[in-house]
Amino acid sequence: MENLLKVGMAQIAPVWLDKSATLNKIYETIGSAAKENTELLVFGEAFLPGYPFWLAYTDGAAWDLKVNKELHAHYARNSIQIEAGDLDEICALAKKNSMAIYLGMMERARDRGGHSLYCSLVYINREGEIKSVHRKLQPTYDERLTWAPGDGHGLRVHPLKQFTVGGLNCWENWMPLPRTALYGQGENLHVAVWPGGVHNTKDITRFIARESRSFVISVSSLMRTSDFPKDTPYLDKILAKAPKVLANGGSCIAGPDGEWLVEPIADNEGIFYHTLDFNRVYEERQNFDPVGHYSRPDVTKLMVNRERQSTVGFEE
Repeated sequence: MENLLKVGMAQIAPVWLDKSATLNKIYETIGSAAKENTELLVFGEAFLPGYPFWLAYTDGAAWDLKVNKELHAHYARNSIQIEAGDLDEICALAKKNSMAIYLGMMERARDRGGHSLYCSLVYINREGEIKSVHRKLQPTYDERLTWAPGDGHGLRVHPLKQFTVGGLNCWENWMPLPRTALYGQGENLHVAVWPGGVHNTKDITRFIARESRSFVISVSSLMRTSDFPKDTPYLDKILAKAPKVLANGGSCIAGPDGEWLVEPIADNEGIFYHTLDFNRVYEERQNFDPVGHYSRPDVTKLMVNRERQSTVGFEE
């Protein structure tokens, strides 16, 4: 039925900072989700190849510190270049299984020189096509020591059966204007991806759902020190200060009335499933629609720059 959508939340741990091994884990996860007839599968923020947890435990803001430089270089080597075909197998699996995918990843963007890192959220449709790459607009706090700020090019929504789906990274979900940019394009299924933590998802998920009268899926990763590969640079330094659990999950789903469909799930690893019924969107939009009958564009209006930013433009 076109009004029903089965979604899967991949609350799993990456093989931290290891691109190849994490890609293999993604392939396996897609295969498992396909057996459950999943139509939309979501991975957490920066899942491929992992969140830069070391910054909090290695004096990350210290100037010219060798440990931070070497870890950043390791991160860059294990980040993704879409132009080089790094996501081709994921796209092929999406097409094979008629499954849409939202994937949080570290992008080493060639159109920005190929050396800086962007926290990107990629949408792959059920035909295996990459339809948007949203680079996080504003890295949060210590993330700015290793991630670059993105642009508005990826503020886009996509048709998926009767739904219109869009997504944001982590604390971008607290930014009213990017949310509004998605609402204004007809979003009614909002995907919020996080590095992990019930403290992140327990309030904002329901708030966005009630504000937008949309379904909201928050998907978080897990991360424990036991998930750190033994060959991680400076592993001993990281382990000396890191807690055993760095991210406890918190994946959840709220309905268009702001009430829980799946309450935040903590400490459990796996793919968690739920089927959404689009009719609930129409029901809740009856009394509130933030960009429709309950808006006043003659008084307040948002303008969005979706141009992909680059330092150099060439004319032949």
